Amino acid sequence: MTRRIAVVHGPNLNALGRREPEIYGSTTLAELDLLIAGWARELGVEARTFQSNHEGALIDHLHELVDVVDGVVLNPGALTHYSYALHDAVLATGLPTVEVHISNVRAREPWRRVSVVAPACRYTVFGRGIEGYRWALRRLLHVLDAPAEVVPYGEGPDRIAELRLPDGEGPHPVVVLLHGGFWRDPWTRDTLDAAAIELTRRGWATWNLEYRRVGAGGGWPATLHDVAAGIDALAEVDAPIDTGRIVLLGHSAGGHLALWAAARRRLPVGAPGAAPRVHPAGVVAVAPVADLAQAHRSGVGGDAVEAFLRRGPEDGSDRYAVADPRRLLPLGVPMALVHGEADDVVPPELSTSFADAAERAGDAVEVVLLPDVLHMAPVEPTDPAWRPVADAVARLTPPRRPAGSG
Repeated sequence: MTRRIAVVHGPNLNALGRREPEIYGSTTLAELDLLIAGWARELGVEARTFQSNHEGALIDHLHELVDVVDGVVLNPGALTHYSYALHDAVLATGLPTVEVHISNVRAREPWRRVSVVAPACRYTVFGRGIEGYRWALRRLLHVLDAPAEVVPYGEGPDRIAELRLPDGEGPHPVVVLLHGGFWRDPWTRDTLDAAAIELTRRGWATWNLEYRRVGAGGGWPATLHDVAAGIDALAEVDAPIDTGRIVLLGHSAGGHLALWAAARRRLPVGAPGAAPRVHPAGVVAVAPVADLAQAHRSGVGGDAVEAFLRRGPEDGSDRYAVADPRRLLPLGVPMALVHGEADDVVPPELSTSFADAAERAGDAVEVVLLPDVLHMAPVEPTDPAWRPVADAVARLTPPRRPAGSG
């Protein structure tokens, strides 16, 4: 049966296109609703939209959606910050709801950074512009069709991972997924939902890791501490997983984090992430920011590298020495780097030059360059560019050990 989704727009969203276009863009509400209809068709779902400037009308509409739709994408507008009545309505309906905001509300006025509605929702997407609605629709479908167990590995909302287990008794090999987004706050683990779900379908347990990001307490050294702690937490997870058969899969900035995490055994005592408890068997880095110093020189992601490390290579050489995978070679772990040749976000030269250096250092490394492929395609299972990524994960996953082999 086709999923039915309601998209509910709150106060002042009728003014899209003319209200502060430098913040909200030039797309009108009518144009946005047409985009939503198109995205819904691509996802194979039905979508209906509704907008009101009145709190009571929004609450009434949510109640009317019970037994009519399977879930809701909700932009509460300014009601986000004070409407406990809207929070209660989301809970009362029982409809899985994803909150969405066009702007990066966590980087604006202090009062905008608080959502009293978010605790009633399954997820929040923010700061991705109009496209955030597409991401919210995707996330809602993943929540509905392939729910994950949320496992905390530390304090705070961003120190969690989502665990999915395949069918069968196990113990299952594990893929740790590390999302990209240039380490910035608006980009979160939902960007690798589809990859996690597909890998789980193929027989891997997946551990889709969230971490603190720049703009939300992350960057140097918190992001590195989080990634290390999140991977090491697998040693304590009460699930039928095989921690001797772990592959790291990272995309973009997450590709950097995957390569860095594979090198943790080389870190000096006291460095963020040193003394790992869990050792990956291999790493698949997709469109990775594999060389931080080169990325900084080339302006990859604008000021992303300097914002992440809070230093440039000249005044922060000590940080680059323990955070840049290029500086940590040889990693001592088999690697596969997959990169689209048409990637206009992270240039493929970052992968090829890193691989050349890794080979010279004695590492086993494979580079797969994909003609005419853009940045996101290799982590989208519906795209042909995904196959080389899945194949690399399979090649780098060690065979299952015979029972009783220790």
